[in-house]
Amino acid sequence: MNIVTKSVNGSNGGTPQTSLGTAAARKLATTTKSVPQMQGITSRWLLKMLPWVQTSGGVYRVNRRLTYAVGDGRVTFMTTGAKVQVIPRELTEMPLLRGFEDEELLNSLASRFVQQEFKAGDVIVQSGTPAEHVFLIAHGKANKIGSTKYGSEATIDVLADGDYFGDRCVAESNDKWNYTVKAATHCTVLALPQRVFEDLIAQSDKLRAHVDQFRHRLTLPQDKHAQACIELAAGHVGEPVLPATFVDYEVTPREYELSVAQTVLRVHTRVADLFNEPMDQIEQQLRLTIEALREEQEQELINNREIGLLHNADFSQRIHTRSGPPTPDDFDDLLSLVWKEPTCFLAHPRTIAAFGQECSKAGIYPQSIDLGGHMVPAWRGVPVLPCSKIPVTDTRTSSVILMRSGEKNQGVIGLHQTGIPDEYQPSLSVRFMGIDEKAVISYLVSAYYSAAVLVPDALAVLENVEIGRT
Repeated sequence: MNIVTKSVNGSNGGTPQTSLGTAAARKLATTTKSVPQMQGITSRWLLKMLPWVQTSGGVYRVNRRLTYAVGDGRVTFMTTGAKVQVIPRELTEMPLLRGFEDEELLNSLASRFVQQEFKAGDVIVQSGTPAEHVFLIAHGKANKIGSTKYGSEATIDVLADGDYFGDRCVAESNDKWNYTVKAATHCTVLALPQRVFEDLIAQSDKLRAHVDQFRHRLTLPQDKHAQACIELAAGHVGEPVLPATFVDYEVTPREYELSVAQTVLRVHTRVADLFNEPMDQIEQQLRLTIEALREEQEQELINNREIGLLHNADFSQRIHTRSGPPTPDDFDDLLSLVWKEPTCFLAHPRTIAAFGQECSKAGIYPQSIDLGGHMVPAWRGVPVLPCSKIPVTDTRTSSVILMRSGEKNQGVIGLHQTGIPDEYQPSLSVRFMGIDEKAVISYLVSAYYSAAVLVPDALAVLENVEIGRT
């Protein structure tokens, strides 16, 4: 029997092929396959760093000591061309007007603010001069400057969009500025003269009563955190009469209800029956769906207006960068706000890169630490962890979060509920919904979660961090 050999011209200079080619051989070979990959999966450091607390009943109540703080928010503005106006309801973000409900009077008050423009380096108010205005910063950045013990000047705060000052001075006549405010960039400011405010008080019994109530709260004994004082005696001798006291609580404490991320996973029975080797199709579909849900969970814990960390940081715990980019000094300022056992920084990867560039410019080389087997950058021994869920704006600015975690530390905690029906992972259920008339299997996949800030100084945010400078 003769075997006929057929020559086939190869692609390499017309050389005849003398053996079986790989393209044909692969028809008889078994292919090694990876499980389905997904580019959107991140390290999800926030979910790893939060201690998760069982939340029976789906609600967690944060009980705190009574505080006399009556508002410390930021005001919002509307613009028409170059004209800027404060939104009347936003005036109630100032402590002086928190809880005031008279819309007509708020409109009248908002209309009497006068717009002023300041160039970089201009003095907005000078220390020692009469404090006769309320100032709202609509746009720009200004430095609040105080005097040190030896007469030199030091920046004690940075004010920016939505900040205000002078509201307490207006409530107290014959007061003087005890600090200087100087524009660091071009600033658009709205100012309200004290005499205008006093005229409105004289015309409105309701406003007069509200301001009197505010002044009364300022006289109540309170500690540096604006909490009702606990009267104590210490260092005494003999038999003095000891003070009597009690610890009062907030009457309306905040309650955090578990949020949910859900989807319906649909798989045709034919796929589940015939194409289930070597990988379980439903298992792989569930794995990728759950990964997407966990990514959405972290997104919500950062950005949700009700439970997100960026929106739940107290306004007294929000600061601005000194010069724009994130510098070591800015990170130290954050640590001064969350100085009791800070757990970690969270920042967008591009923000971390910008911080590294600023460190290099200053000749500083932050160390890395081992965190659960991962080498991560750290500042002052506190890990700096990447979180791509922290937004970067169109103007290339972002934020840096610093938090303390844990119930015992009065920090930030994650909330979930384990033991739910059809639980697939802690606080995540996969519930079979049946097979429809088109032979499609449906599963309801639900993840329940929330986060709570137990005391305000557990969380701080560095805002308007510029990451576009070189």
